[in-house]
Amino acid sequence: MASTQRSIAVFRALQLGDMLCAVPALRALRQGEPAAHITLVGLPWAGDFVSRYAHLVDDFMAFPGAEGMPEQSGDAQALERFLADARDRRFDLVIQLHGSGAVTNPLVRQFGAAEVAGFYAGQPPADAGQWLAWPDGNEIERLLALMHRLGYPASDTQLAFPLDLSDRAAWQALSSEYALQPGSYVCVHPGARMLSRRWPVERFAEVARRLSDRWRIVVTGSSEERGLAQALREKVDKPVVDLCGKTTLGAMAALIAHARLLVCNDTGASHIAAAVGTPSVVISCGSDSERWAPLDRERHQVLADYPPCRPCAWQTCPFGHECALHIGVEQVVGAAQRLTQRSFEHA
Repeated sequence: MASTQRSIAVFRALQLGDMLCAVPALRALRQGEPAAHITLVGLPWAGDFVSRYAHLVDDFMAFPGAEGMPEQSGDAQALERFLADARDRRFDLVIQLHGSGAVTNPLVRQFGAAEVAGFYAGQPPADAGQWLAWPDGNEIERLLALMHRLGYPASDTQLAFPLDLSDRAAWQALSSEYALQPGSYVCVHPGARMLSRRWPVERFAEVARRLSDRWRIVVTGSSEERGLAQALREKVDKPVVDLCGKTTLGAMAALIAHARLLVCNDTGASHIAAAVGTPSVVISCGSDSERWAPLDRERHQVLADYPPCRPCAWQTCPFGHECALHIGVEQVVGAAQRLTQRSFEHA
């Protein structure tokens, strides 16, 4: 007998922070479709995301990229193979959770699903489907709005980053090796994938130096950011625990979860802090702060300046990086000190 289980694909081929912002929408989808087979279509790295969120997503398809999508350069032959695979899976529904749809709506239509849903900008699509005009506002709430349009009314906006046994074991090893006690240190994360999203490293260093009078400083980041971490460490000229490039993603999340505070750019680490409940000071440069800021503005302080060129998509700012330089060390230190003096229940 043929299976009657509904098969749903969710297209969101983006990076870590973007994926974490989609967790409430995925949660709403799972609550609304508890028996469905849900496949995430994402960038190759996101296979690990699916493993961590197996309670929300059942399967994964690695998206090879397409022309016009900056997150992944396209290969025409790889894309054709991918689309053939998607059509073979005979999805009942494909949900476009990747932007306003100018590039992605024509793409997901080629999946051959019985029904398509997603966002649109400008005129509504002429074809049948569940379409929602691209709304303003925070990314988390925006994605949930589409779930509501589809009849999944869950409204829990809390992010989540489940820690598994290996993450907790890694934290215990780090705690032992570096004598880190929960709540005794501040994580400083000076990196971001786009250079235009980075606050100057010398300012991060000065913040770390000032906070080190009261807290131990732990530097986090990817292996590609080791040079940045080294520059920060040299400028602080005080003892710093440099774990940049030395942890898995899960171990870094556990490290942030046990920290008193995170100081970071507007990048994936910010969303990890929101997911695990650790207070944060987010220096938001270049990006659309209202779209990406954590929803809990008491626990998470977002500092941003708004020159006319913002928001931008530049890899390197061609205008003097005003949005970064107009945020001073005193602002960041003041916000950090206020948050470290407060007590928050763990999320």
